[in-house]
Amino acid sequence: MRIVGGLYKGRIFKPAKNFKARPTTDIAKEGLFNILENRYDFSNKSVLDIFSGSGSIGYEFVSRGCKDAVLVEKDFIHHRFIVEVSKTLGLNNVKAFKLDAFAFLSRYQGHFDIIFADPPFDLKNFADVPDAVLDTQMLSENGLFIIEHPKEYDFSKHRFFKENRKYGKVNFSFFEK
Repeated sequence: MRIVGGLYKGRIFKPAKNFKARPTTDIAKEGLFNILENRYDFSNKSVLDIFSGSGSIGYEFVSRGCKDAVLVEKDFIHHRFIVEVSKTLGLNNVKAFKLDAFAFLSRYQGHFDIIFADPPFDLKNFADVPDAVLDTQMLSENGLFIIEHPKEYDFSKHRFFKENRKYGKVNFSFFEK
């Protein structure tokens, strides 16, 4: 995992060999953050990264100046990696929860300006993720929800859908509430 921009740009962290997450490619991250940095001032944004995997996206947000980030990952090995990277970087504005993303969404009472989800592509209820996020009160007014997904999913008919961006095999769908 490499942080591609901001304060921690170029920092590389190597997960253990038994790591199962599918990290977002550097090209896709660069494309996504080029869009976001042209639209948002991150300095006053709180971010939620669910299905966090390696924590790569959450760290990109923090590296680029977000005020805080919450990373949610249920896999023990992945969660431990996220905690270790946070400690290595000395981050006090990152909280990592070892919890199922749907359980987190049903329990947590905070609000976020940006919510990012990168569910496993083989998640059986993958198509339900946008509603699971957008039916909560977690997304702040004028907030942004982004889901990373394969081309097999088309969220363009969703009531809060705004746009889709493609970077190779990676798709990002953007939603605003």
